[in-house]
Amino acid sequence: VTALIAWKRAPTHANPTIERQFDRLEKSAMEPPKSAYSVLWPALFSVMSLSALLIWNAPSGPGRTRALSLWGALQGLNAAWMWLGPRQRLAQVAAAASTVGATLLYARAAEKVDEKAARLVAPYAGWVSFANLLTGQLWMRNRSKGQTLH
Repeated sequence: VTALIAWKRAPTHANPTIERQFDRLEKSAMEPPKSAYSVLWPALFSVMSLSALLIWNAPSGPGRTRALSLWGALQGLNAAWMWLGPRQRLAQVAAAASTVGATLLYARAAEKVDEKAARLVAPYAGWVSFANLLTGQLWMRNRSKGQTLH
């Protein structure tokens, strides 16, 4: 569901209004090309899903339940981050920042259940941290200009 929301809200040719809004924003020099997102996000969501699958297949117990609950919350935050999109900039920044915290909590809980599942979170945690930096910079650079933010 999160990947579907991200696809529907991505600044691509499939979403011309959002694409135009994104193209008008003042971006950081660190901003990757738009095409990078279509490669990175599916790969990262797949790795996170594999991590959750390893936890799902672990023996039942409170640690497993906690890790799966945190993974579900993380997916909800991802969906919120993507859904908030262009019109609710500050809320999007808050959802993005919360995603980093939830990712770290999930990784810690997953580590107690399956170390491999926890290690699979590392690329996602790194990218989400970088994406937070980009989201914050977009907000800061464009907030006084009345520009929208995706």
